[in-house]
Amino acid sequence: MLNDFGYLEKVIANIKAVAEKQEANIKAGAALMADAIAADRLIYVYAGGGHTTLAMGEMFFRAGGLANINPMMETALSVFNQALKYLELERTVNFGASIIKYYNPQKDDVVIIFHNIGINPATIDAAEECKKRGCKIIAVASSHWQNEMPKDHFIRHPNGKNLFDYADVCIDDYNPVGDAVVNVPGMTTPIGPVSNVVDFTIAHLLEIECCSQCVARGIVPPVWNSANAPGGDEKNAAYLAKYKPLVKCL
Repeated sequence: MLNDFGYLEKVIANIKAVAEKQEANIKAGAALMADAIAADRLIYVYAGGGHTTLAMGEMFFRAGGLANINPMMETALSVFNQALKYLELERTVNFGASIIKYYNPQKDDVVIIFHNIGINPATIDAAEECKKRGCKIIAVASSHWQNEMPKDHFIRHPNGKNLFDYADVCIDDYNPVGDAVVNVPGMTTPIGPVSNVVDFTIAHLLEIECCSQCVARGIVPPVWNSANAPGGDEKNAAYLAKYKPLVKCL
């Protein structure tokens, strides 16, 4: 039997903690998303750098995902940039704000911001710019990182604030400081990170709850079919015609 040194158990425990303790916050975030769909608005998604950008990608043009997602993607912050370069840029003041300005969300637009650490400049500046614009912010981050990291730690934004300080809805992913949760005997460095598994789950829970609330309101939410399944392209054609002029990444 495969010995994962407790990895799956810890991932499942983390996801269960989110499902049980964050239910009200997930429902509140989903309600904002359902409001956006009812008003025929886009739902913006941003991530503050590194592997958290994968959560943004997970919500975009995804089989079974919402078609009105507008990812505020910036390759320079993503894992598809050179690692040391994106690490430097996510610690650069005002870089995050410039991305928000480019995508230009407006007052009352819903913005989901992922960053499990939730303290770096690319995250804080983006959240601050969204707040200035009157956007409604759903933040997915870890209270552990935000509360346990020293206030003067160099990766923090100079203003010392946390992502949750800006959010209308805060969803805690309970990611532990350091991310990795497995200790293999004979090693001094832990392995087995959990942040992306949990954040992907939160992203899908938000979409599932959003769709459920839409149906309860008598609204049919826009959802992509798999482009790789028979008839997928034909089923998606109307959404592509509608959203391609609006979503910069389509």
